[in-house]
Amino acid sequence: MDSIHLKEQFEEKLGAGGDIRTYFAPGRVNLIGEHTDYNGGHVFPCALTLGIYGAARRREDRVIRFFSGNFTKAGIVETSLDDLVPSKEAGWTNYPKGIVWTLKKRGFEIETGFDFMIWGNIPNGSGLSSSAALEVLTGLMLKDLYGFDSLTMQDLAVIGQYSENNYNGMNCGIMDQFASAMGKENCAIFLDTATLAYEYAPIILKDARIVITNSKVKHSLVSSAYNDRRRECEEALSDLQKVVKINSLGDLNEEEFEAHKDAVQSDVCRRRAKHAVYENQRTIHAVDALKAGNIEEFGRLIDASHVSLRDDYEVSCPEIDTLVDLAHEIPGTIGSRITGGGFGGCTVSIVKNESIPEFIEKVGAAYKEKVGHEAEFYVVDAGEGAHILA
Repeated sequence: MDSIHLKEQFEEKLGAGGDIRTYFAPGRVNLIGEHTDYNGGHVFPCALTLGIYGAARRREDRVIRFFSGNFTKAGIVETSLDDLVPSKEAGWTNYPKGIVWTLKKRGFEIETGFDFMIWGNIPNGSGLSSSAALEVLTGLMLKDLYGFDSLTMQDLAVIGQYSENNYNGMNCGIMDQFASAMGKENCAIFLDTATLAYEYAPIILKDARIVITNSKVKHSLVSSAYNDRRRECEEALSDLQKVVKINSLGDLNEEEFEAHKDAVQSDVCRRRAKHAVYENQRTIHAVDALKAGNIEEFGRLIDASHVSLRDDYEVSCPEIDTLVDLAHEIPGTIGSRITGGGFGGCTVSIVKNESIPEFIEKVGAAYKEKVGHEAEFYVVDAGEGAHILA
């Protein structure tokens, strides 16, 4: 969607006039490094060309009006700057409200309300971080509309994470918001979540592409189970800190973990910690492999990531495991794994160009036969981070 069409839609729903500005923030896919971002490890996501578009203008009163082109039946949702309390009834608007709330806590006072329309092409519930994209989009919009020039894009990522943790109650790490805010075309971001040091690594896959497969399944336990995993990792860290000097699980390599793992009292917490440690090391090795042009090793590490997420971290599900198994029946599949928080959502696969039509056809047909509904496929490129539309 371009800026002109966005403005036309905005005026149709929220009225003409005023200084209407337009924005875009992407979703993300994480190539490797899952559930490491809140464990002080590394991640390797890229922004997508799929995302959320927004149009907004300032008001003279304290009213806020929201409209989503994806949830048109909800109509215009109206609230005010004096009602920034999260509620189930507020639905998707809790995410932009949370950003206003977080900015206020940080001393960025918004004195007048705004009208805000969004439309996104990230599949709902797919695990491609529509919530993070919406948070970053809102942050960018408010920075631009209200002249908060001191805020950097990295600041917007941190604000988005804080909002999701403390306003929306999802105890996520920094990766999703960072990828949406800081993405770069044709690159993934090698991010150390402990320090926020990062570098861009070109995605050079020779004769292959990234294929995202949406299982079209989202199990309801995702939020509670995500928070459970974080708590289990914190318990493991606490036990390990009694025998080794570390600040996070990401401080350990495989050998160090194996030497001290018996300090973790709970078998479940030990397996969660094992995943966090080994996945962090896999991510570091995967980036090295990609830089060296060793796509086969990159794929092997992606495969190992899925096994760990399935067996040690236990965040996969039968539908996702089916997609991964079917992917490996296609000779041109270099690697395939679950991506995102888990319990549904998407897989990310590296597939040779010549095999992509066969991959989509055969995996799609077999998945429908086994599961009973269709999957969706997206052949994607790494895109830019959030930006103002010209």
